[in-house]
Formats: sequence, structure tokens, C-alpha cells
Amino acid sequence: MLDDLLTLVQGSPIAQFVGGGFAYPVLEVVHLAGLAVLVGAAAGFDLRLLGVASSLPVRTVAGLLLPASRIGFSVAVCSGLLLFSSSAVSLAANPAFQLKVALLAVAGANIAVFHFGVYRRVGEWEVGDTPLPAVAAGAVSLVVWVGVIACGRWIAYA
Repeated sequence: MLDDLLTLVQGSPIAQFVGGGFAYPVLEVVHLAGLAVLVGAAAGFDLRLLGVASSLPVRTVAGLLLPASRIGFSVAVCSGLLLFSSSAVSLAANPAFQLKVALLAVAGANIAVFHFGVYRRVGEWEVGDTPLPAVAAGAVSLVVWVGVIACGRWIAYA
């Protein structure tokens, strides 16, 4: 059943347009630009959680960087879905792609746990030392986003 759905997606007019010419390389550039904005902004916030520039209030850093990461995420998801559509069958079977999707799920879970957990009390700790759960969230985020990027590159070789 999943194979039928993937074949349907891959055969769609949009997927044919994406895979049939100039659209694919343009979407790759858009996807990479979205990832650069997402990961760059997220990494800046993660580094603050890890203690870099600890004199800056966490909410200030979040207010500056997290909106950019959301925009980058939106661009990367939209362009990534279009890229996926053009080769849905082979990508779904690709171990690097499967790992990338799994890491994206870990990133989402990490974000949810952070924002619904320790970040709810940010007013108590936003300047100076960061509590261990926030440090852990920042470290996990950095590692996972590097993994997502590596898997994205690895897709071509898996």
C-alpha cells in the first residue's frame, strides 16, 4: 500500500515537473538555503544554551533567532517535500533518507520537550548558568542537525 502511494506521488504532475528539468536544481538551492537559515539560527540558540554569551538573556536570544529558524524550517520542509516527490519510491528505500527522517523526528521531539519543559521556567534561569536539561537540549539539537545535514549529503551515495 505504501509503495502504491509513493508511486502515485512520484507520478503526479508536480513530481514530474520537479524531476523533469530546471526545477530540481533550483529547489535544491532553496532547500539548502532553508537549511542554512534553520541550522544557523538553531545553532546560535543552542550555543547560548551551552553557555556561550551567557550574559545575554535566553529569551532575548530566542526572540532574535527562533523566528529565523522557523522560517528556514518552513522553506526546507516545503522544498524538501517537492524534491522528495520526484523520487519518492527510491528515496523511501534509501537508508540515509530513512535516517534523516528519523533524526528530524528526534529534532522535533527535542524541541517539544525543551519548550514544554525547562523553557517554561526560563525566567528563573535565563541569565548566567543554564540548567542541565536546557544544556542537554542544546547539545542534542546541535548533534541532530549536523546528522540531518550529513544524511542529506549521504543520500546520493547510499
